[in-house]
Amino acid sequence: MVGAVRAAVVVALIAIGAFFLTVGTVGIIRLPDVYNRLHANSKATTLGAASVFLAGFVYYGPERVGLTSLVGIGFLFLTAPTGAHMISRTAHRLGVEFYGGAEWPIPEDEEEPE
Repeated sequence: MVGAVRAAVVVALIAIGAFFLTVGTVGIIRLPDVYNRLHANSKATTLGAASVFLAGFVYYGPERVGLTSLVGIGFLFLTAPTGAHMISRTAHRLGVEFYGGAEWPIPEDEEEPE
């Protein structure tokens, strides 16, 4: 009975992960500019990959490979937002414009970067 419940949880987590990874991929294809694409990529694929890692933990248990899955989740949650932030910041410094005429909020005491 426990094996059937464990298998159902693993299948559900992989299905959730596949859904979020697919949504992230569609977001990269469909969204208009680098900032929107980064948002879709970093949020959706982080949740999708974390679900797949969690499925690995449930399947293998809290031993060697399962522990590696938990470490992978922690690494993913630390590096994905940081990487997206750095790419967004670099795009801003290179002068990549927003889609639709939106602008960066600039405080009154600062000047625009060159």
